[in-house]
Amino acid sequence: MSAGKRLRQLQRYRTIASAFARSGLGYVSHEMGLTDKIMFFRSEEQKELLAKSVGERIRLLLEELGPTFVKLGQIASTRPDLIPADVVSELERLQDSVPPVPFADIAKIIEEELGAPVDRLFRSFSQEPLAAASIGQVYEARLLDGTRVAIKVQRPGVQKVIDTDLDILADLARLAEGALEWARNYRLGEIVDELGHTLRRELDYNLEARNAERFLAQGQPNVQVPEVYWDYSSKRVLTMAFVEGIKLSDRGQLERAGLDASQLADRFATTILHQVLVAGLYHGDPHPGNVLALPDGRLALLDFGMVGRLNPGMKREFVSFVIAMRNQSSKGVIRAISNMGVIPDDADLDALGADVDELREKYYKVPLNRIGFGEIVGDLFSLSFRHRIRIPSELTLLGKSLLTMEGVVTALDPNFSVFDVAEPFGKRLFLERIDPRNIFKGWLEDIPDLFDLLGEVPLSLKQLARIIRQGKLRVEVVSPQADLLAKKLDRISNRLSFSIVLLSLSILMVGLIIGSALTHTQALIWRIPIIDIGFIAALFMFLWLIFAIFRSGRF
Repeated sequence: MSAGKRLRQLQRYRTIASAFARSGLGYVSHEMGLTDKIMFFRSEEQKELLAKSVGERIRLLLEELGPTFVKLGQIASTRPDLIPADVVSELERLQDSVPPVPFADIAKIIEEELGAPVDRLFRSFSQEPLAAASIGQVYEARLLDGTRVAIKVQRPGVQKVIDTDLDILADLARLAEGALEWARNYRLGEIVDELGHTLRRELDYNLEARNAERFLAQGQPNVQVPEVYWDYSSKRVLTMAFVEGIKLSDRGQLERAGLDASQLADRFATTILHQVLVAGLYHGDPHPGNVLALPDGRLALLDFGMVGRLNPGMKREFVSFVIAMRNQSSKGVIRAISNMGVIPDDADLDALGADVDELREKYYKVPLNRIGFGEIVGDLFSLSFRHRIRIPSELTLLGKSLLTMEGVVTALDPNFSVFDVAEPFGKRLFLERIDPRNIFKGWLEDIPDLFDLLGEVPLSLKQLARIIRQGKLRVEVVSPQADLLAKKLDRISNRLSFSIVLLSLSILMVGLIIGSALTHTQALIWRIPIIDIGFIAALFMFLWLIFAIFRSGRF
């Protein structure tokens, strides 16, 4: 590390420690050993802050420490599975608004990034920013052909400031994990790394531009995504078509424009749910400032710096969680939570089961139109926080997006039910899950792994035999229900064997079908159509297996 960088870090350490002390959180920095790293450190608490809640003091601390900490606080507000609800509510109030940088500095960055002065690149360029945030500023301009555009330019020096702060935060996380038990339990270092990764991605405007084009490719008829002008964009400059509309939170202007609030609520909910449950790529921050109503009733999406992704497995487990809640299945809820997150080894499963039962009773026989989609997600996060279940960041950002979406549509139409819009998507996903073609496709994709596993069996058996001969194998099973366990293992092995036989028969049938298709002949043995009979046998075995699994209650 260079001497200059080390000096900047030491100065920043002093600033951070002083801010902790003034906000009444000095005991935290002291317990971490932060003040021991700073010579001649002295700072006094601001007595008036001691009367405020811990969440409010944390918010004021982050605002004092500047852009990096404000952005990290905003990102952290999407992790209610890791942070108490009262602190999350304060983090959501963080204001990402700062005094604008002089236009001369902005013009210099544009010239460095695009290779020419502003007056040669644009016909006109407004020197007053439309918005000024901690990372970038937005301006209105016109291209040489007269096209109206919005240009986001990164503030000068912000990359260096953020890199320094993230390095310091990583050091602080290591100090905290060494000194504080709660930091070790919540793996604070991993959280800081995750938040830092998200923040660094926001610094690359090329990523945001590609995200915008991915949303444009979704082709939703009632949604407009502004076009990206790549010739006028770079890592620190982003130029997009200018979009003029009405914020969804401005009810008065929507009424004056003759726009139907209920219709807008329906379109907005349909847009977000399609992105989540169909496309698997969704807007991570759909607050009213990032969603505009256009004069023709369509919606325009803005700001694609925070984007969420859901793989098919995560979509399936999230839908399974909601279905299990509606079906009053405690086991289904716990199974979905387990599959979505990481339950600690020392978790109290009895207490977790009791909390799930309490949550299940909350929604017992409650009509769908009286249940908030965001309420269910919020309950999931509260449950996860109490039992230290680590939910993947993709899912927590999803929860945040759904909560924001539901708040917007409820403000537009208090009687609107997100579940009414979500129901067709849920049915579609359920039908896709039980579609034999998708099941068979999944089997085919697993065949290479099965062959790899079978290829490893001889070597594994050889290694096991060697261990046995050397007398190193020791197995000790202690269970008050050993007989029951043995029976369950026997049933599992029988079903596994049955599944392998079914898979083998399916592979054989595929080979016969392909062979018959290539030779243009029907596969017969003793004039018996073996493909038809094999298909019927495979179908019967498959239905029997599904029936057995459902009957066991462990699907």
